[in-house]
This record gives sequence, C-alpha cells and structure tokens, in this order.
Amino acid sequence: MEIFLQLILATLLGGLIGLEREYNRKEAGLRTYSLVSLGATFFTIIAYNSLGLFFKEPPIGFDPSRIIGQIVLGIGFIGAGLIVYREFHVEGLTTAAGLWVAAAIGAAVGVKLYTASIFVTILVLAVLVGLRPIEERFIKGKKKAVK
Repeated sequence: MEIFLQLILATLLGGLIGLEREYNRKEAGLRTYSLVSLGATFFTIIAYNSLGLFFKEPPIGFDPSRIIGQIVLGIGFIGAGLIVYREFHVEGLTTAAGLWVAAAIGAAVGVKLYTASIFVTILVLAVLVGLRPIEERFIKGKKKAVK
C-alpha cells in the first residue's frame, strides 16, 4: 500500500510543478512533469525493493542508488533535447531544469524522503512563480533597453 501512496504523491508533486508550467504555456506541462516524477519514483522503488526479492544478502557491488544516477542521466538527455538556440537567445533551459528537479523529487519520494520532497516542490514553485516578476522587471527589462 505504501508504494501506491508513494507513486500518487510523486505524481501529484510533479503535477503541481507541471501545472505552473502549463499555466505559463510552456512546452512541457502537467502530464510531462507528472510522468517524470512518477517514473523516477518507480525506478527508485524498483531498485531498492529488488534487493529483498532476489537476494538474502546483497551481492558485492550491487548498489541500488546507482539507479538514481541513471535517472539523472536519462533526464539530462531529455533536457538537452529541449534546449534550443533561436534568434540570438536560448529557449528551454527552465523547462529542462524543471524536469531535472521533478525527477529528483520523484527519486526522493522513492526513498521515502516525503517531507523533503514536499519542501523542494514548494521551493520549485516559489522559484518559478516568485522570481518571474523580478526577472521580467530587472533582468529582461535591462536586456531590452540595451538592444
């Protein structure tokens, strides 16, 4: 039962981030972020639970945390595909970073770091929502003035 709740929590946390991205009409939204977080959680759960299923004692060199490293690499590959250089500016960096942290949130849920996962989700939303006005006013405004 706990595994089902972990998967639901990860999907909801990823979905909260995706909802913000959807609201701002970004490429990756509610479904993408939910699936990335869900997938990272499930891979992590599989890695840690497979130890007890197949071995009485883990074999030498068997480290389920390596799966988390592979999640990071996989999401990095997806993120790299999202980043494009168009008309003298870069697009997709925030989306790629958001997917990367959604995967981290999912992996954290998978290893039962629930409070940290919720806190990081709140921080991500604070960055995406709270820093947007500051960025638009002080940073992007200055860039337009320079042109």
